Amino acid sequence: MHDPDPRRWWALSVCLVAGFMSLLDVSIVNVALPSMQADLDASAAQVSWVVSGYALTFGLVLVAAGRLGDDRGRRRMFLAGLALFTLTSAVAGLAPTPEVLVAVRLLQGAAAGLLSPQVVGLIQDLFRGPERGTAFGMFGAVVGISTAVGPLLGGLLLALAGDADGWRWVFFVNIPIGLGALVFAARVLPRDAPARGPRRPLDVPGVALLGTGVVCLMLPLVLAERDPASSPWWLLPVAVAALVAFVGWERRAGRTHGHPLVDLGLLRIRSYAVGATLGATYFAGFTSIFFVLTLYLQNGLGYTPLQTGLAMTPFALSSALTSAWSGRLVARYGQPVVVAGLAVVLAGLVATDVALALTAGSPLTGWAVAATLLVAGAGGGLVVAPNQTIALSEIPPAAGGTAAGVLQTGQRIGTAVGLSAVGAVFFTRLAATGDWASAISRGLVVTVGLVALALVLGIVDVVLTRRRTATPAGHRPTHLGGPTGGG
Repeated sequence: MHDPDPRRWWALSVCLVAGFMSLLDVSIVNVALPSMQADLDASAAQVSWVVSGYALTFGLVLVAAGRLGDDRGRRRMFLAGLALFTLTSAVAGLAPTPEVLVAVRLLQGAAAGLLSPQVVGLIQDLFRGPERGTAFGMFGAVVGISTAVGPLLGGLLLALAGDADGWRWVFFVNIPIGLGALVFAARVLPRDAPARGPRRPLDVPGVALLGTGVVCLMLPLVLAERDPASSPWWLLPVAVAALVAFVGWERRAGRTHGHPLVDLGLLRIRSYAVGATLGATYFAGFTSIFFVLTLYLQNGLGYTPLQTGLAMTPFALSSALTSAWSGRLVARYGQPVVVAGLAVVLAGLVATDVALALTAGSPLTGWAVAATLLVAGAGGGLVVAPNQTIALSEIPPAAGGTAAGVLQTGQRIGTAVGLSAVGAVFFTRLAATGDWASAISRGLVVTVGLVALALVLGIVDVVLTRRRTATPAGHRPTHLGGPTGGG
């Protein structure tokens, strides 16, 4: 085994900064949409595409980007993705028309999708054993913080820059951070190893089939967040057909030339398959909570973007703390850490629903939400990073980018499913009753149900693992790095 890279922690720091930027742009834009619409005289559909387009292209390129990182070099792909993300941030901030803004957001989402698998792949390459759990714990903290703190940062920027042009600073803030990260990344990221022999060709038919499937699956879901009735649901059968064709093609590619886009054998690794399924289900539940809470607090109760962000910040803080701690825990206990985290998240979300019902319309609502989200965030920090550590524990580093791309595509699809389902229930109830309190309660029932489903998956996995590993004393009943733990 080669000696660890002495600059690995510096490399991790720049990866975390880049990962934070790309994930933050999923949520930070939401609070700036009214300002954006007024300044550009944009239609509701155009404003919706500013958010939806980013999510769509982000999810579209993840698997192909992971494969490019595996084959062409993670450093090269990381720098290309970061440079494109920084450039598109500048152009988005300067956008003179809504059409330009939507087009640039599509490119920015693709840049984020190119960047994201390289972060996970580099962690796979640079860290081993307990250090890998610690590194993924820090990455999990970034995921939790970026998701929850977006409304706060967006609200701060709007408060400082003013409503007229404040939305532009949501994008401009990425420019100095991106340029600094580019310079630092060029210095500390490990050089890509020279290719041995001819390069594997990119499986273009596989990319096309998977891309068609992902777009046709995600497009109706992301468009249904606010108006389920007008969403193009007819695309879902097309998505199923494309994904079935993709699996068939990948099997054929594996038999004929041995260079499929995705090695389907990865899905036969139980820790990876369980981690991907559980992760997608959890993301469907926990990301949708911020969507409906933002709507309820701002539109229902009249909170400012800054007040809304402050109410949600405790989730980010507690998630960051437990994520950083989770690396050591998962190395020792394995999958039960994820189960415990899911149970705490579930308790926090149920408490949020109860708190909203008890404080409906009172000045205490924001404080109550902050307290219950503090609990949910503490559990969330024990889910994302440990689950990712376990899911990738048996994946060869050479396939780390592709495996990460598949994992993150599942998370993006899970997020779209959750937002679509919660949005449909929320807006249907609101239209029927006009009661914001009733609508938020119905929406939270869906988020609680999705997190509960993830918890059931985790419990079943722990039970099955313990049955299969009823071996001599000293063997831990987890599958972190194999049935008995390790690294």
